[in-house]
Amino acid sequence: MSGTVAHIYPELQVVFPGSEAEFPLQFGEKVEPSIVSVLKLARKQLYSSAEPSLLAQNAQVIVDFAWEKLNTGTWRDVDKEWRRVYSYGCLFKAASLCWGEASEAAGQEAIRSCDMGLLMGAAIMDNILQTVVGILHGKFRKRCPEEEDSNEGPDMKRLRTERAFAPEVGAETAVPRMQCPSLESFGSLFLAPRKPVILQGVIDHWPACKDHRWSIDYLRRTAGCRTVPVELGSRYTDEEWSQSLITVNEFIDRYITGTVEGGPVGYLAQHQLFDQIPELKEDIRIPDYCCLGEGEEDDITINAWFGPAGTVSPLHQDPQQNFLAQVVGRKYIRLYSPEDSEKLYPHQSHLLHNTSQVDVERPDVDRFPEFAKAPYQECVLEPGEVLFIPVQHWHYVRALDLSFSVSFWWS
Repeated sequence: MSGTVAHIYPELQVVFPGSEAEFPLQFGEKVEPSIVSVLKLARKQLYSSAEPSLLAQNAQVIVDFAWEKLNTGTWRDVDKEWRRVYSYGCLFKAASLCWGEASEAAGQEAIRSCDMGLLMGAAIMDNILQTVVGILHGKFRKRCPEEEDSNEGPDMKRLRTERAFAPEVGAETAVPRMQCPSLESFGSLFLAPRKPVILQGVIDHWPACKDHRWSIDYLRRTAGCRTVPVELGSRYTDEEWSQSLITVNEFIDRYITGTVEGGPVGYLAQHQLFDQIPELKEDIRIPDYCCLGEGEEDDITINAWFGPAGTVSPLHQDPQQNFLAQVVGRKYIRLYSPEDSEKLYPHQSHLLHNTSQVDVERPDVDRFPEFAKAPYQECVLEPGEVLFIPVQHWHYVRALDLSFSVSFWWS
């Protein structure tokens, strides 16, 4: 791949409004007139023959000013208008980076700018940032060498030895398995009585399990240069747990293929991944059983979970029904009924009230004596299987291998 991509800016111009007058810039009273003036100046420069450096300077002013607003107080208190301002700044910055013959480095920075707008900003102009990043990604993404079998790439060969201990699951505690039950059977046997079950054969048709089989190499090719939120730490209740924004390639290099035993663990867990990277969303399908819910398809929240062996989701409960689809690797999962919540010692703080204080596989029996009395079900979820976790059922999850899962939260 060459170091520059000539004439990419004309391709971006096609998705911009036809003239400066048609380019919308309307904000409420909470956005200071001074920053609106900078926005209008950047818009003018976008449609003029001005030096791209001038547009870049104003774009950076907009991005920096809006970033301060986004990081003042709690996220829920951030006015949506400032998120829109941030998105405009990211759009102008990406455009300035693509003027003329854009270098590989400039292209990667433009993609990062769009991703930051998609993650931290708000949709503008019919979600133009998604359109722009799609064009840029097609031009600048770093491709990995094609493999006849992507699962046989060098990364996967190394990772085969990194497997965590899997507990033996006894017949008396095992979650039942069922092969492709009908909608009626699933509804009456499991959904209505709120009983966990492992569904087999229901995602075999997914491209992620078939034509576009997910692997490290495939993820690099499809999304390697995209910036995503990553959780750092083996579990979110640990004191050292934090979050960071890095590219998928950096995440894989640092926390998957570069993970050292006993070192820091990184986990890609977010609900925006499939909206941010539509190519991955095309590889999955919403389970038919979700039609038994009360909401619309747009109300279903789809989450991505990608990380190395040993990453843990502490015992917790969610307010919606959950289908956990295992695409790559295996996970050990323990489930408890909400009827036994008192024996699970939920945190007293409002922030973690849905999370147990107990380390499930190493419980402190002196601090939590009732925990051992709580009945549970358990399983090792294999690739291609889907676990139904009923609403408010407590569940603990530990990845036994390099793992890529998709969960569907629905009502």
